Amino acid sequence: MVVDLRRARRDHSPLAINGSSVEIVKNIKFLGVHLAENLTWTLNTSSITKRAQQHLYFLWKLREAHLPSPILTTFCRGTVESILSSCIITWFGNCTTFDRKTLQRLVRTAEKIIGVSLPSITNIYITRCIWKATNIVKGPTHPSPFCHLEEGVIPR
Repeated sequence: MVVDLRRARRDHSPLAINGSSVEIVKNIKFLGVHLAENLTWTLNTSSITKRAQQHLYFLWKLREAHLPSPILTTFCRGTVESILSSCIITWFGNCTTFDRKTLQRLVRTAEKIIGVSLPSITNIYITRCIWKATNIVKGPTHPSPFCHLEEGVIPR
């Protein structure tokens, strides 16, 4: 790959990997996460916000049907929170403050509909990170300093 640092902008030759030309795109959706060319998460956040707002409508309709708060909370945690926290470990740490406030506004709207306080989007992120790190450390492939055997603990 050749990088031209001159001021004149010219079209670069296509990138080839193993003889195949690779297309450069502005954004792509991969495993449900929108990845942008400039590595910002605004497109992903706006997509998540749109989907969560659509599900807030159903939550509002359930409230109009006079369902009790525990059922509304279960519905909210199963749909809206599930959408908001999908792959949150990947993208939330690099979100802008504006994007975080937009997501938190959705959580507050759900709280107003249900009438029960819900965990903030930041608390959900921290909880998921701790849970993921704990599972990695507990995993059998993690290089821990001791090997657990039936006779006891033997250092490596």
